[in-house]
Amino acid sequence: MHYQHQLVIVGGGNAGISTAAQLLRKNKQLDIVIIEPSTFHYYQPAWTLVGAGVFDVQKTKRTEASVIPKGARWIKSKATSFQPENNQVTLENGETINYELLIVAPGIQLNWHEIKGLTESLGKNGVTSNYKFELAPYTWECIKNFKGGNMLFTNPPGAVKCGGAPHKIMWMAGDWLRKKKLLAQTKIQYWSGGTRLFGVPKYEKTFLKVAERNHVDMHFYTKLVEVDGPNKKAKFIGFGENNKNQEYWVNFDMLHVTPPQSAPDFVRNSPLANEAGWVDVDKFTLQHARYPNVFSLGDAASLPTSRTGAAIRKQVTVLVQNILAFKEGKPLTHRYNGYSSCPVVTSYGTLVLCEFDYDGKPTETFPFDQSKERWSMYMLKKWMLPWLYWNQILPGKM
Repeated sequence: MHYQHQLVIVGGGNAGISTAAQLLRKNKQLDIVIIEPSTFHYYQPAWTLVGAGVFDVQKTKRTEASVIPKGARWIKSKATSFQPENNQVTLENGETINYELLIVAPGIQLNWHEIKGLTESLGKNGVTSNYKFELAPYTWECIKNFKGGNMLFTNPPGAVKCGGAPHKIMWMAGDWLRKKKLLAQTKIQYWSGGTRLFGVPKYEKTFLKVAERNHVDMHFYTKLVEVDGPNKKAKFIGFGENNKNQEYWVNFDMLHVTPPQSAPDFVRNSPLANEAGWVDVDKFTLQHARYPNVFSLGDAASLPTSRTGAAIRKQVTVLVQNILAFKEGKPLTHRYNGYSSCPVVTSYGTLVLCEFDYDGKPTETFPFDQSKERWSMYMLKKWMLPWLYWNQILPGKM
């Protein structure tokens, strides 16, 4: 069967829902369809706090139906392919949805299967990840019951959602161990596919000090390729100039994994993708490079900035204005400057609020040096940001 709609949004996460909500606030008459297979919607930024034992995981979860904006139609199904030449999206049941305008916002794909032995190891033998709703509480169990030994935290090569998340939980674990007088008996190791701890020097200086006080042993240009849960061993391979193809088998008592990530397969294999697999859009206007009636934002878009909820909030504002201009045949004058924000918890009670643009230039909100660890910013993350997400951002009010 074929269905025709004015505006089709693929993805019912933060990007898709808040875009639909803002568009309907501008024009209630818009015919908007949201394609999203999930039954539940999650506030994922709080999963670090869940993993640190200071946030209830159930408070990060609501039904998808409860966040669909009034006036939008929800199709509870997976999109499986795009036919932009025919202005069509195909669903998993074979039905096609025709659109006048398409917004692609399906989020990012977690590729657990790319690491040998990981899937069968998760949730036991001290192997965990805050990138999964069901596992964040197990992270806390691992930290709370830790008695000393090797504690490993990984960060894969390439883009991940919330680039600070791989080491946020590491800082919290280090602080917990210090409070419990277990830090001296623990070797915290950070194995990263990146080239450095953080991409913006102003904030990296602070994180290097946090790493020093937690005695973190850092390894860069490496990737996790295998996990042997029963024997508590992890295999890494180097790919830098000085460690290319070098293998490291590391014993662990706890292993926190950030999985490799990519655009969803149905995006990577579509005409909408660039060579790297992301939706190929202009980084300023968010309009597709080859199909003018297609736009994209959020984690699946080819935007060269950190993939965070804060970035999405700024992208939505630009996208909505440009969509409305495009519908009226006007120039797309609104531009996204690459703004992103990483609220990085550094202890139980302190946080560094990193804000920056495409050029890595700090673009800070508050009239003080945000590279310093602050209690006030920790309170912002723990209490204010979750409230803003459910009550202001998703409803399209900001």
